[in-house]
Formats: sequence, C-alpha cells, structure tokens
Amino acid sequence: MTTLLWLQGGACSGNTMSFLNAEQPSACDLVTDFGIEVLWHPSLGMEMGDHAQEIFRACASGEQPLDIFVFEGTVILGPNGTGRFNMFADRPMKDWVAELAPQANVVVAIGDCACWGGIPATAPNPVDSVGLQYLKRQRGGFLGSEFRSKWGLPVINIPGCPAHPDWVTQILVAIATGRAKDIALDELQRPLTFFKTFTQTGCTRVQFFEYKQATKEFGQGTRTGCLFYEFGCRGPMTHSPCNRILWNRQSSKTRAGMPCTGCTEPEFPFYDLAPGTVFKTQKISGVIPKDIPEGTDHVTYMAHAAAARVAAPEWAKEDMFVV
Repeated sequence: MTTLLWLQGGACSGNTMSFLNAEQPSACDLVTDFGIEVLWHPSLGMEMGDHAQEIFRACASGEQPLDIFVFEGTVILGPNGTGRFNMFADRPMKDWVAELAPQANVVVAIGDCACWGGIPATAPNPVDSVGLQYLKRQRGGFLGSEFRSKWGLPVINIPGCPAHPDWVTQILVAIATGRAKDIALDELQRPLTFFKTFTQTGCTRVQFFEYKQATKEFGQGTRTGCLFYEFGCRGPMTHSPCNRILWNRQSSKTRAGMPCTGCTEPEFPFYDLAPGTVFKTQKISGVIPKDIPEGTDHVTYMAHAAAARVAAPEWAKEDMFVV
C-alpha cells in the first residue's frame, strides 16, 4: 500500500478538478488497481477538523509513513514571511509544507503554481508566492535548490494550468509501482516522458507552420493557416504532449483554433500579461517573431521561413475543410 497526502496552497483548485477527470488511469483506479491509500485530499478526504489535523500531524512527525506528498498551488510567504495570508488547520500552510516534504519518499508539485509560482507569482506578486522548488525559472523556491525527498529525488514537477489529469495519474502509478527512480526528469524536473516533445508535436495545423502560412483572424485556426505568426501561439516553444495526449481524449487548444499559451513553461504568463501581448505574436521590427522555435536562431529561422514560403504549395494557402 502506497500512502498519499494531497494539500492545496494558493490555488484555484483547477488541478484537483482536472485530476478528478483522469481516465487512463482514473482517480478511482489509483486506489482499486494500484494500491494507493489516499490519506487525505481536499475534495476526497472524509475527515474534517481535528480528525484531519490528526492525519497531518501524524505524517509531519513520521508516525504515519508518507510515500507521496502532492502539493497543488503556491506556497504563500506573505505577509513579511509569516505565511499568514494562507492559513490551514490553524497554521500557515507553509509550515505544514516545511514539515511534510522532508517526511515524504517522493514530493510531487502539480500545476504551474506549485512548480514555479504560476500566475500568482507574476509581478508584483502581492502575497509573495513561490513554487516548491522554483520561482519561475530560478531554482530554489520554498524548499530550496538542494532539497531531496527520502528517496533522494528532487521535487517532481508536473506543470500546466491545469496539468492534464493523465500526466498526474500516470506518474503517481509509476511511483506506487516502485518505478519512481526510473522517472527521467528534464532540467526543470519535469518527467521527460511528457515534456520532451513540444505542444506542436501532433498539431493538426503543423503543415501550415512548415510552409509559414499564417491565419489572419480567429476562427480560421482549425481551417487554414498557423496561429504562431500572428496570434502568439507558443506551440513550437512549449514542452508538452497536449496534441499527443488529447484533453478529454478529444481535442487540444490548437486543434480548437486557440493559440497555445505556453502554460507548462516557467515564464507563463508570458510578458506578464502586459497590454498588447496576449494572443498577439511579439515581433522585432514588426516582422521577425521575437520568440522562435527552440534550438534555432533568428537568422537561420528567417532564412528557412523565406525559403518555405517560396516553396509553399497552393493547397497550403487554401481552406482545408469543405462542407
């Protein structure tokens, strides 16, 4: 039996709502098929009040063995480092985190807020929010850069706003079945099995990207043209499997004509939501995309783009759908 405790810090509960919609495996499968004992979860825990606090205290003291500590939301440090902007079970939530994380065999951060602070940590960050082991791309966060769980692992980051439910349940299953140390992580401590590829991988509009054909207005994103050139789609730069592991097994942002917002990257929301930056590609001299696909440079990219436009076949400029 693998024990799991899930707490929420400064959060909208979006990752919990996502988690409860998991299918492969489902939240119920974790218990019935993979032997995970959910000690407590904000939406699933039956205990309340003093009874819930008994569980937290037992885990914090080591009396109750804790295999997986899952945290959703930011760790709130304000005001003035007290953490009292986020009280939970008669204490600042940060104090619970400080005691529970070292007791866990594995610590898992779910969602952008827990991974790197997310939207709450965007300037001016009024309540002083941080992620468990990162603040945006800066390593450290609340637990510190040197933190390791009892099994010698750093925090496993599963980002997203929210994270896809099956990313969460599949990693929890890997831990519960004794494969935690086989989970390869990237430089931001994200599981490579999900975050090696880009959102663009599997996008149904990728042929328009290859031939540098842009859509000019919303509504055309699923029919003709790529959303990268005018509407700020971050699919070519964002590490996620959103077009490989579809949402609700049906679709994704880009398949529905919505630009990828890059929500699995530490910089999300990009440009701190400054006016004129949302759903709009930022450009140098009004022509060159400021952010370009990972692994290239602006000169090489522009040369490739010019050649691709010249080589573009006529079908790449037409509406791909008929009625």
